Amino acid sequence: MLGLAFLLGGLKHGVQRFGTTQTRMMATLLVLAVAALAIPALATAPGAPDAGHAEAFSLVVAGVLLVVFVASIPFSLAGGPGASAAAPDVPNAWPLNMAIAVVAAAAVGAAFVAEWFVAALEPAMAAAGLSQAFAGLVIVAIAGNAVENVAGIQAARANKPDLAISLILNSSLQVALALTPVLVFVSFAMGGPALTLVLSPLLIGALALAALLGALIVYDGESTWLEGLALVGLYVIIAFAVWWGPVVGR
Repeated sequence: MLGLAFLLGGLKHGVQRFGTTQTRMMATLLVLAVAALAIPALATAPGAPDAGHAEAFSLVVAGVLLVVFVASIPFSLAGGPGASAAAPDVPNAWPLNMAIAVVAAAAVGAAFVAEWFVAALEPAMAAAGLSQAFAGLVIVAIAGNAVENVAGIQAARANKPDLAISLILNSSLQVALALTPVLVFVSFAMGGPALTLVLSPLLIGALALAALLGALIVYDGESTWLEGLALVGLYVIIAFAVWWGPVVGR
């Protein structure tokens, strides 16, 4: 989605420039999130130092990610050390209480929609003959962040690349640094099958290459439509890398 935003924004406005401090911070955190998924798989592989301790190691990594996420909130919202202290000019801003109430109501609504989506996903994907990995990397990834993605693309086309990057990258960071670690802890607390951060080499490689290419593109503070096309092209390659995998429900 970041690639699509750069592609459409670049075709309309040419080279788009954006602030580098926040963007670099988000790119750095994305690389950290990928490392947090790659290192457990490497460290717990057969013959590795932590073989047989995937669950304990996942808890440690999940705790580190949550600490980093909490520390990043004041940096992003209030201008922490090194962050931009310039306050955006927002006309007709909502009162804080109203904004909190709307966010809370939206969260409750999103929980119900997510439950319906998950219940309908498996039979729909089985009927379509799609693989499990493709459903997760493409269908769920796009649908789960649809609001942020659409708003980010619209912002890029309105020549607001800072807003576009913030919307798209922050949605991914929230999943990687907050939601995933919380799910790890919840799975252990519920006493059922523990969720670990050990992934397959293919998924780790795909995430690492996507984060690396994205960081390289945004680090200089400007984007072009060709860089956006490169990101979209990488996503298409990753999608087809799991297209012929095991089909959902089989």
